[in-house]
This record gives sequence, C-alpha cells and structure tokens, in this order.
Amino acid sequence: MDLKSDLLTYDINESALQQAELVDGKLLLVTNVEDLPAREIVERYKSLADIERGFRVLKSEIEIAPVYHRLPQRIRAHAMICFMALILYRLMRHRLSMANTGLSPERALEQLRQIHRHQVVVNNRPLSGVSAITKEQSTVLDALKLKKPTQDQQLTLL
Repeated sequence: MDLKSDLLTYDINESALQQAELVDGKLLLVTNVEDLPAREIVERYKSLADIERGFRVLKSEIEIAPVYHRLPQRIRAHAMICFMALILYRLMRHRLSMANTGLSPERALEQLRQIHRHQVVVNNRPLSGVSAITKEQSTVLDALKLKKPTQDQQLTLL
C-alpha cells in the first residue's frame, strides 16, 4: 500500500497469495510437542474446545460468578463445586437428549423449580404434601432417572 498517495493503491504479492490459497479452508494446528502423532494432537485440540465449552456453560447457564479466594483449601473447594456443577449439567444434558425430550437443562430445571413441598395447618393439624406434578415435570423426572417426590398427601389446592 502507498500511504502517501491520495488514492488507495496496493499491489498483490502473488507468491504470498498462492501460499495462503494452499491452506485456505484448513485449520492448522501448531505444537511444540514433537513426539505426538497427528491424530493425538487433533484429539487434544478437540478436548481443549470441550473444556472451553465447559467454562462457557459455567459462566452462562450455571451462572457461577467469579469468587476471589486467598486460601488454598477454599480455592480447591470452589474449583470442586464448579467441576461437580459441570458434571451434573452434562449428565442432565445427556439424559434429556437420550430420552428425546427436546429440553435443555435450563428448561428442565425451570419445570422442576415449580415443584414445591408444602406444609399448612388446618384446624390445628399440620398437613404436608407436594404440589401436583404435571405431565411435563413427570417427563423430566423420568428422563433424568429421578424418583418423583414422595407424596404423603398431595395438595392440589395450593
């Protein structure tokens, strides 16, 4: 490019263009590890993408905010909680997918949050029960292979 010119002018470096066209549409992986076969390098790259997706899930869907710890045991505990949350999320996603529910873990949890255990006092007698379980909630519980909440006495009026 000629930056001193009034008009934008440029020349194309043909040899650089030919080099670029050779790798056009290809992903190049560069590594400093010499003793790994190409297949393993690609597998490690794909697992890195999976790890990055996991962090994205932790930050968005699971909504784990940054927490600033100083003590090593608290840092380890926080990392363990994040790891367990991610495992549960992936297990939910897998089970929902295998059951062909078409639900994401977020939508499934939205359904399950509507299940409540109630305790009321009627005529000085405490009564407890679980809110009525809808067909959709039952489908989610079945897909996740979870037992339905026990309904000692189901309160459908609440």
